[in-house]
Amino acid sequence: MPDIILFDGVCNFCNASINFVIDHDPTHRFRFASLQSPFGQRILTDNHRQTSDFDSVLLLRDGQLYQKSDAALEIARYLKRWSWLYIFRFVPRFIRDFFYSLIAKNRYRLFGKTEACRIPTPEEKKLFVIE
Repeated sequence: MPDIILFDGVCNFCNASINFVIDHDPTHRFRFASLQSPFGQRILTDNHRQTSDFDSVLLLRDGQLYQKSDAALEIARYLKRWSWLYIFRFVPRFIRDFFYSLIAKNRYRLFGKTEACRIPTPEEKKLFVIE
């Protein structure tokens, strides 16, 4: 099963991040689903998380759920020209997550919200989990 990135589907910053991953993932390792989608809601429920908790990107890999900076670094690890960021895994998680949470808490104010996401090409549509 491919790695699945779950993201806040109405956050401009989150959508821009997903576009970035799509553009820098030459092997198409990742699939995508919004946290608001039926699939995203099921993953949140199955992992005992609030179904309105959209403050973190999540990465589902082999049944393990990564969140916050762990998810971001695991994603960066496989991106063309960005894998060097994975070295930050040596920074203690509480420090990484502090900065991650600071941005996440203010993401709507800083970057805004949207009602529509990028319209994927037919090839990109295959990368999204639709349920």
